[in-house]
Amino acid sequence: MVQQLTPETKLEIIYPDSDGNPMADNTEHYEWIVKIKENLELLFASEKDVFIAGDLLWYPVEGSVKTRQAPDVMVIFGRPKGKRGSYKQWEENNIAPQVVFEILSPGNRSQEMAKKLLFYQRHGVEEYYVYHPEKIELTGFILQKEWLEDIEEINNWVSPRLGIRLEITSSNLEIYYPDGKKFLTFLELNQRAEQERQNYQDLLAKLEAKGIDINTL
Repeated sequence: MVQQLTPETKLEIIYPDSDGNPMADNTEHYEWIVKIKENLELLFASEKDVFIAGDLLWYPVEGSVKTRQAPDVMVIFGRPKGKRGSYKQWEENNIAPQVVFEILSPGNRSQEMAKKLLFYQRHGVEEYYVYHPEKIELTGFILQKEWLEDIEEINNWVSPRLGIRLEITSSNLEIYYPDGKKFLTFLELNQRAEQERQNYQDLLAKLEAKGIDINTL
């Protein structure tokens, strides 16, 4: 017997959590994704409604499985932190990522990047940053009315949404927190913490050498 679908019957649409592509094409590409994503996590650690993800598939349109993109890093204000297999916008109060970062690798082509720009523009991204580590080139776009317009003076640009400053030096891209501290890798963060602990221990030793009881401080 053949079972026919009634008008009320709805087929479940599967939205894959993976597009089959690797997260990064090389070690530098991966390190930049992690560095930007994790430092942004630290920046907004105390704000519950800022969701940050790296290489997570974003589906902006319900019912359209092929309309998707996986930004290297994306930031969504107004959505809670938490685990997600993908970002289905219609399940997230229809809030699109406001800020997107892409790190270029040898595998990226100009045609592919042009398509990404159009995608982000079409689906409501407010700030879009593209960094090419090999060429040390940074490109930025900001939403003006309905268009992502090129940021002409990108060096020392301060993101309106994030408050971070982007600086291009002769050898690298440096990113700074709103308080002026530099974005660091996990290893650099650990080394800085170790140095601060050592400085504290040295200070305690100097106070004890002067006969000062640290327990009374």
